[in-house]
Amino acid sequence: TIAVIWLGLAIFILFPLFRLFAYTFVDNGQLSLDSLSRIWARSHNRVALTNSLWLATLVSVLGTMMGFLFAFTVARTRPPKIVTVIIDAVMTLPLISPPFTTAIALQFAAGPRGLITHGLLGISNFTLYGLWGTVVAEVLTYFPLAYLTLRAVLIAIDDRIEDAALSLGSSHWRAFWTITLPLTTPGLANSLLVLFATSLADFATPLILAGARFPVLPTQAYLQITGIYDLRGGAALSFLVLIPSLIVFLLQRYWVGQRSYVTVTGKQGGGSSMDRVPALVRLILQIISLTILGFVVFLYGIIFFGSFVEVWGANHAFTLKHFQYIFRFGRKSITDTLTISLWAMLIGGLYSVIIGYLIGKQEFFGRKTMEFVSMLNYALPGTVVGIAYLLAFNDPPIMITGTATILVALYIFRYSPAGVRTTVASLQQIDSSIEEASTSLGADRQVTFRKITLPLILPAFFASIEVVFIRAMTAISAAIFLVS
Repeated sequence: TIAVIWLGLAIFILFPLFRLFAYTFVDNGQLSLDSLSRIWARSHNRVALTNSLWLATLVSVLGTMMGFLFAFTVARTRPPKIVTVIIDAVMTLPLISPPFTTAIALQFAAGPRGLITHGLLGISNFTLYGLWGTVVAEVLTYFPLAYLTLRAVLIAIDDRIEDAALSLGSSHWRAFWTITLPLTTPGLANSLLVLFATSLADFATPLILAGARFPVLPTQAYLQITGIYDLRGGAALSFLVLIPSLIVFLLQRYWVGQRSYVTVTGKQGGGSSMDRVPALVRLILQIISLTILGFVVFLYGIIFFGSFVEVWGANHAFTLKHFQYIFRFGRKSITDTLTISLWAMLIGGLYSVIIGYLIGKQEFFGRKTMEFVSMLNYALPGTVVGIAYLLAFNDPPIMITGTATILVALYIFRYSPAGVRTTVASLQQIDSSIEEASTSLGADRQVTFRKITLPLILPAFFASIEVVFIRAMTAISAAIFLVS
């Protein structure tokens, strides 16, 4: 299994990056830093690097905090079933939409001709373009990724640990601060890493909301390639993204690796009806969660309404011409996208669980290297991954550009790392004595994995296939270079 995984990583991650590296830094058979020096000499590129780091930091911290709020509300405050259903349903909206959907909705709501700013408040000089408009759009788009990770982690924590603290006289706040929060550290660290890398690689939202006011590296690289056709310069800009991603990855590994987070031990215990969250705090958390969800639904309601009008902000006459155009000219695209996404989901879900199990539960040579390599495509901007795949697979020996195969491979190796991180976070909570007991009773590794480990990480598995499917359905930046 390790050999097969390494073969896939070598073909679909290392080989494209090697081709991109060679194209960027090798000139006439000799190593050259001219492209990087030329890019770095321009002050606006240095500003774009600083802006990218600041934006990614804000999005990762705020998105993780919001994801934890929702995950804690669902897992610990015992909300009514209907509230949980509503939260889970609304959480899928940002994930199943193209990444720029929230940006467009915010424009419709708070732009120069926005429904709130212009229509209700009569404000015409308000602008959401720049840093904070981009932060709000990205946080609303990506915090469900943190929610999916942290909810699985919180559900897996043994409730009796918190019950024991409360029964010994601890306050609710002290139990949360000293037990619940530390035990979610793997999920928090993984969420910060995933959101930081996602924001760092996002170009669609900054392209709409940041613009010239707040240039970032992905948009600079994209415009460098598609605007002035400087492929070497765009590739050089993209390599700058790897440095902060690597630093965050190493910090996350150091942070999580210093402690044990085992709470699933296999020891039987009775259930508890102890109230772990005070009634007032429970009510406040549920109100805040529903308020944020209401705003998200409002934004998507604007998108829905805008699809039935002639021109938003100018002519709100009802029309179906936009839908007629889509179903007349875009039916094959819809069918192709669904087919490719389903294949990517099935293979990518299996891939993420297997590689997560190898990284989280097995000891072998090159384990940490495998973990790092598997994250590379996720950290890079989609435009750069698309160009790397174009350079790698447009000629023999592997010529698959323009086919469904290259898109399936792209989605598996670009979006499965989110599932890998979720799987690893869940596995870090499972005591190895459970699997050792299975082995001592005569079960081999395959049976132990299938009957013991896999059922315990099913939340992570379903989160993995969900992320792969919805990202494959909405991917733009990389795929645009690989289809005819």
